[in-house]
Amino acid sequence: MSTPSPVVVIVGGGAAGVFAAIACKEANPAASVTVLEVSAAPLSKVRISGGGRCNVTHDQPDPALLVRGYPRGARALRGPFTRFGPRDTVAWFRARGVALKTEPDGRMFPTTDDSATIVDCLVETARAAGVELRTRAPVTGVEAGTQAAFRVELRDGTSLPADRVLLATGGAPAGYRWAAALGHTIEPPVPSLFTFDVSDARLEGLAGVSVPHARVRLDGAKEAHEGPLLVTHWGLSGPAVLRASAWHARLLHDHGYRLGFTVDWRPDLSEEEVRAALQRAKEQDARRNVLASGPFGLPQRLWRSLAAAAGATEGARWADASKALLAALAREVHAGRYEVTGKGVFKEEFVTCGGVRLKEVDFTTMESRVRPGLHLAGEILDVDGVTGGFNFQSAWTTGWLAGRAMAGAEAR
Repeated sequence: MSTPSPVVVIVGGGAAGVFAAIACKEANPAASVTVLEVSAAPLSKVRISGGGRCNVTHDQPDPALLVRGYPRGARALRGPFTRFGPRDTVAWFRARGVALKTEPDGRMFPTTDDSATIVDCLVETARAAGVELRTRAPVTGVEAGTQAAFRVELRDGTSLPADRVLLATGGAPAGYRWAAALGHTIEPPVPSLFTFDVSDARLEGLAGVSVPHARVRLDGAKEAHEGPLLVTHWGLSGPAVLRASAWHARLLHDHGYRLGFTVDWRPDLSEEEVRAALQRAKEQDARRNVLASGPFGLPQRLWRSLAAAAGATEGARWADASKALLAALAREVHAGRYEVTGKGVFKEEFVTCGGVRLKEVDFTTMESRVRPGLHLAGEILDVDGVTGGFNFQSAWTTGWLAGRAMAGAEAR
C-alpha cells in the first residue's frame, strides 16, 4: 500500500537508479528520495560508455522489434517498452534541453558527442527535483525492518529507514547477495558482450581490417549472427562477434571460453555461388595472380591471407588453380574454421547476463513478487542487450517504471 509521502531509498547511482529517482520525485514531489552511490560520482558507466559519447538508446520505436536486441529479457520487456520506449527517452531528454541524433546503424547519441551532456542533464534534473544524491556511501546490507518496511545499512554504521527500496546495483555481486537475502533467486551472472581472443595465423598482421557483413556461428549454437567483423590485435571484434558473445554467453562460459566457430566472410552468397565465383575467376582471370586478385571484394590483405591458408602459392595463377585449391578457397570464404581461445574486452559496454530471476518481478511496477516494497531495475535483473543502446534503454525503462510505482503513481 502506497503512502502519500513515501520514504524511498535507491541503492546504486547508475542509469537505472538516477532515472528512477527523478521519475519518483517528479511523480510525487512529497516523496523523500535518496540515492546511495558507492563511488565518488554517480553515473560513471554512463560517462565512459560509447567511447565517451554515450549511446543513449536505439532508434526502434516498435517494441516487438526492439526486444530482438535482448538475448535475455525480451518477453518481459515488451510490455514495459510500450509504456516507456526509445521515443519516450528521446522526448524526455529533449524536454530537458538535450537533443539526440541517430546514426545509420540505429544508435542514438547526444548531438554533442559527449557523454557529459547526458550525465550533467541527469544530475541537474535530479537535484532540481529534490533528489538527495549521496556519493561515497557504501551500503553493507538491506534488511526487512520492524518499524519501517526496510532498513538500509551503511558502512559508517548508520542506517536509513525506507518504505520502499530500489536495488539498482548493476552487476555488482553485493546487489545479488542483498536480493537473495530478501528471498530472490539469482541466475548465475556471467560476462556478456565481449570480443573473441583468437590465435590464428590467418589473422596475424591484419589488425584494423574489417568487412561490412560477415556471419559467425559458434559450435553448438542454433543461431548464427551477422554484422560487421573487425580483426583486432588479439582476435576478432565487431557487431557479429559481440552478438554471438551475448546470445551464447553461457555456452562460451561453460566451455571456458575455448570453443570452435565458423566465419562466412560473404554471407550474402550461398556455397554454390562462392564456388561459381571461383570457377569464373579461373576461367576469366586465368593470367591473374590468385593471391593478388580475389573475386569477392574482400580487403586485399584478408583475401591474401585466406588464399595462402587454402594453399595458394606465390606466383600461382588462376589458370593453374586445381579443384582441390578451389574447394579449399571456398571453405575459407564460406565456412572458415577458427577457435575462441579466450574472452576479450569490449571497452564501450560492460555487461553481464544473469541476475534476479525475471518471473519473480512484476514488470508493470518493477516490484518484487517475493518481497513487497522492494523494487529492482537495470542490470541487476536477468536482462541484457546487445551493443547499440539496448542496455541503456532497458535501464531507462525499468528505472522509470520503478520510480513512478514507488511514488504511488500509475505507470500510464
